[in-house]
Amino acid sequence: MELQDPKMNGALPADALGYRQEREGFLPSHPPAPGRKPVEFMDFEGKTSFGMSVFNLSNAIMGSGVLGLAYAMAHTGVIFFLALLLCIALLSSYSIHLLLTCAGVVGIRAYEQLGQRALGPAGKVVVAAVICLHNVGAMSSYLFIIKSELPLVIGTFLDMDPEGGWFLKGNLLIIIVSVLIILPLALMRHLGYLGYTSGLSLTCMLFFLISVIYKKFQLGCAVGLNETAVESKSPPGLPIQGLNRSCEAQMFTVDSQMFYTVPIMAFAFVCHPEVLPIYTELCRPSKHRMQAVANVSIGAMFCMYGLTATFGYLTFYNSVEAEMLHMYSQQDLLILCVRLAVLLAVTLTVPVVLFPIRRALQQLLFPSRDFSWPRHVAIALILLVLVNVLVICVPTIRDIFGVIGSTSAPSLIFILPSIFYLRIVPSEVEPLCSWPKIQALCFGLLGVLFMAISLGFMFANWATGQSHVSGH
Repeated sequence: MELQDPKMNGALPADALGYRQEREGFLPSHPPAPGRKPVEFMDFEGKTSFGMSVFNLSNAIMGSGVLGLAYAMAHTGVIFFLALLLCIALLSSYSIHLLLTCAGVVGIRAYEQLGQRALGPAGKVVVAAVICLHNVGAMSSYLFIIKSELPLVIGTFLDMDPEGGWFLKGNLLIIIVSVLIILPLALMRHLGYLGYTSGLSLTCMLFFLISVIYKKFQLGCAVGLNETAVESKSPPGLPIQGLNRSCEAQMFTVDSQMFYTVPIMAFAFVCHPEVLPIYTELCRPSKHRMQAVANVSIGAMFCMYGLTATFGYLTFYNSVEAEMLHMYSQQDLLILCVRLAVLLAVTLTVPVVLFPIRRALQQLLFPSRDFSWPRHVAIALILLVLVNVLVICVPTIRDIFGVIGSTSAPSLIFILPSIFYLRIVPSEVEPLCSWPKIQALCFGLLGVLFMAISLGFMFANWATGQSHVSGH
């Protein structure tokens, strides 16, 4: 049976003695009372190094959203895009600060338990639902890339039509990848074990970035508005005419598609469901140490995102598509290797984002049960089957980015951390009118505004038939 603790009813006590009792229990290492079951993860000794934790969190941040960032830059402009990207990176770091502060206050490193502490049992359900929604969407986007890209790569290597053989069917390939690669990694008991695969995944994306930069200097401005990239045959010093209506980069651009691209950017920085699990397994855990992990990871991904978007945009300018890899020649050997690297990277990311879903379901359905291998395996199997079915039914990757980014991303980045901070941190420590709580309140309102505007413009575009993306 789950512990019935009066401090877990979602409301802080009204008297100063209650606040003092709350503060006495802030230490993460505070031992449980005699005869009571310890709070989850309080007795777990983290063994994951700082570097491996950075790899895991960076891998959780880095995802298929990187493929749409050049498209986002085309609809915002170079400077405007980089300014927005920097703002979202800083806001993501601040929201992690709020999460870690709340975790330190109550000595809990489970996102769902923070929801219960702040809002009662309903809060626990809401948090678990948002985590599941977001991470299922992330897993779906990763598998969708495998579905669309792997047949093209295999078909090109074998010099076959991707529609020719049964082994080139995207739906079959994602099932094979899920069973042979993703499932074994998802069955690991601890997230820290995936540090090495996360490092490999990040290496693949670094190769992707280097290739995008190289292709910019190789191709120059050699792409038409509706043509596939080809290598320029002109002498190096001569400008290429007639292939692109405009080879001038836009510094500031505002159009209706901008409100579709901002959610893509927000989705690219969400790692919040993974923060507390990684914090749990961090060696010598402390708020300062975990915040450093988050800052290093976010900073590294900001650099990777900014460089990828900039050089991708400066290669294709306004003709860039939502999936940038489709803009390059299908026969280019380097691009084939890049596609393989991206496929490997997103494949190795799926187990990392599956862990928080399984943990959320266990917190929701089996809160007081000890670890069980059958349950551990069953949840992973059910999730992979569900996501595979979802991928087969979703028409475009842009819909995944837009819808998920407009709903779960604002909740995880803005709304939930601010609510936790306002509800969990006692007024004795931070009065409601204090600047930190005013900041948290404004932060949450910004998330609500962001969600409303993004969804509003997305639905307006769908209603007017303007949601079409070239190439999809």
